[in-house]
Formats: sequence, C-alpha cells, structure tokens
Amino acid sequence: MNAANAATGAQPRWIPPAERIRALARGELTPVTPRRAATVLLLRGTAPEGPWVYMLRRKTSMPFAAGAYAYPGGGVDPRDERPLDAAAWAGPSPAQWAARLGVAEPEAQAVVCAAVRETFEEAGVLLAGASAAEVVADTTGADWEADRAALVARELGFADFLARRGLVVRTDLLGAWARWITPEFETRRYDTWFFVAALPEGQRTRNASTEADRAEWVRPAEAAEGYERGELVMLPPTISMLRGLREYGSAAEALGAAGERDLSAVLVKARMEGDDVVLSAPGHEEFTRRLPS
Repeated sequence: MNAANAATGAQPRWIPPAERIRALARGELTPVTPRRAATVLLLRGTAPEGPWVYMLRRKTSMPFAAGAYAYPGGGVDPRDERPLDAAAWAGPSPAQWAARLGVAEPEAQAVVCAAVRETFEEAGVLLAGASAAEVVADTTGADWEADRAALVARELGFADFLARRGLVVRTDLLGAWARWITPEFETRRYDTWFFVAALPEGQRTRNASTEADRAEWVRPAEAAEGYERGELVMLPPTISMLRGLREYGSAAEALGAAGERDLSAVLVKARMEGDDVVLSAPGHEEFTRRLPS
C-alpha cells in the first residue's frame, strides 16, 4: 500500500506536553529514567527510489506514541542480558558491539539481542541461522508461532530459544544506525538504539505485534511525504530515519553505510523563552518548534 494513502484522513502530528515542559523548566518535575530499547529498520529491495522499509502503526489505545508509525522494536529486559555461549553468537563480538555502541559489553549484548528478539516477536523475522553462514529460511508454522508467543509472554528466554533450536544469532546482519533518547518531559522514556537489517531471503514479515493495527512495506520518500502532509503520525526519530534512508538505493547500500553513522545520542531539549516553550534537537534543526503560551 502507498504510505501516503495509508491514513483515512489527516492526523495531528506529535504534540509535546506543554504543561509538563513548563513544569520541568520550573524545576517541579523529576525526569523519568529512560529504559534501554532497540528498534530495527527492516529493508528490502533495490530501486532508484531506495529500498522498502517495514513499518507498523501503533494502536490508538497505546499509552506511548498512540497512532504513530514506527519500526519493530521494544525494551531490553533481563532475558536479553543472559550471556550467550560463544557458539550461539556470530558476527562482531560483544566487545566490538560495545565499542560501536559506546556502552559496556553486557549492555551491548543485551541491546543487540533485544533487537533480534523484538524483530522476531513483532514482525516474525528472525536474524539467526543454524551456523554463522546461514539464516533461517522460513519462520512460519505452528511450532515457530508457539516459540514466538512464548517469547512475547516471557515464558521463554532468548538464550533458551536459540539453544533449543540450535541457532546462532547473526549479529553481522545488523548495522547500528542511530541512538535517540526520549525527551525528559515525557512520562515514558526510552534510550533507543536503531539498527538496519535486510529481510533474509525466504522470510516474510507479518504483523505479529499486539501493539499495532497496521503493518506495511513503504518507500521512505513516500512515507516522509505522507508525514509532511499531516497524513501519517511519526515521532521525530522515526521521520528522521526515513529521511536518512532516502539517499540509499538498496538495503545492502544502507547496511554498508551503517558503520560510518554517528551514534551520538540525540535528545530533544526544551527551554523557555518568555512564556513560550522552544523545542530543539542537537544536529536536527528541522525539529525546532516554538509552542506559544
């Protein structure tokens, strides 16, 4: 489906909570500690318009980013922190990922595992294989669904899932792309690493997320245009990723460029100018906004 026509009518863009921003500026609000999270931009195809990217539309009932388009992903939890056997890990080592992400080695492993796990949970796509040179070709079927559901319900740990199926997590199929931290004035906050990955050959996406009411492959340029027209709701990191993908002609090209991406954390800031609230994001002047009193 054309992303520009995905909405049934014009929708409002993200509206920051002005009262919470003012309370923060007055020193009356203690920021919530952000939770670590990982998100994956699944890509496929080659074309002058760039690769397709897989997006989910969050249900309007969700307490965070309701009705907004996003990518598969979610928070890091304790099961992602369990050390994996060396034989179950392929690609850059946890130490190499730690250096790339700028965090301690256990945290780097947890973030990478969360990225792979969440992609399987929310899109049915698994970046793992029987060996360091293989990728699972098909994740459909009742047995796969049972394992996916057990992961979602936290009845099965990610390390145990890999072990029982004899799988190796393919971290070499991920490319670190960006890092954004939810603004201090939000009630729910995440410290999120964004990754890119190509859809493995033979695998198919499906909306397996309980948090989304729509899932589709879109052209980054078309989705960005839908956002500009006010037809698609997106948070700043989401639209920023789309705009950045427009310069790449294929999934492989985007993955090849991932190693040079700046992973400095982006945090939207709020300040008071008189009675007005001014929002800004370092390095992303397009998100500067003034909220009149």
